[in-house]
Amino acid sequence: MEQSLRARLRAGQAQAFGELFDAYAPAVYRHGLRLTGDRLAAEDVVSTTFLHAWRQRGRIDADGASLLPWLLGIATNVVRNLDRRNRRDRDLLARLTTRDQAPDFADDVAAQLDGERELASVRAALAALRPAEREVIALCVWAELDYASAAQALGVPIGTVQSRLARARRKLMRLRGEPSPTLRQVDSGRPIVASRPAGGGTQ
Repeated sequence: MEQSLRARLRAGQAQAFGELFDAYAPAVYRHGLRLTGDRLAAEDVVSTTFLHAWRQRGRIDADGASLLPWLLGIATNVVRNLDRRNRRDRDLLARLTTRDQAPDFADDVAAQLDGERELASVRAALAALRPAEREVIALCVWAELDYASAAQALGVPIGTVQSRLARARRKLMRLRGEPSPTLRQVDSGRPIVASRPAGGGTQ
C-alpha cells in the first residue's frame, strides 16, 4: 500500500495527497508541538510541511516503507526556519523600540500554557537542550523512529543521531537526578526510551 501511495504521489494525484495528509498530519502536528511548545505554531508547521511535501513529491523514492521520516524531516526544517524568522523579528523589534517601550508577550504566553500540563512539561524538558538535541529527542523518543529513520529525517549519519541522542539523554537524566546510561546501552542500536521526558507520547 505504501509503495502504491508513493507512486500516486509522484504522479501528482490529489486523492493520494489527501490520504497522505489523513495518515500523517496528526504525527506531524505532535512533532511540531513538541519542538515549538505552541499549538498555533504547530498548526502552521503542519500546513507548511504538507505544502512543501506536495512541491517535493517528485523527490519521493519509488520504493520504501513509511513516509513519516520524510515528512518529519520536512517539518524539522520548517521549525528551524520558523525559529530563524522569529529571531529576526525579535531583533528588529529590539532595534526599533527601547526595552521599556517594547511590549512583553512572555507573561501572556505563559499564562495561556500554565494550565496545559503536557506543553509545560515538554517545554521544561526541552529547555535544557540544544536545538539539534531537541530534534533527535522528538524523533527518536516521542515519534519512536529508529536511528536509521531519524537519520533520514535529519539528513545526517546514523552515528550523529546516536551521539546527539546520548548527549540529550545525559542532560535530561542529570536534571532528574538519574544515573547516566551506560555506553553499552547508548550503543545498543536503538534509542533508549525508558524514562522518557514527561509529556511525551506515542504517535
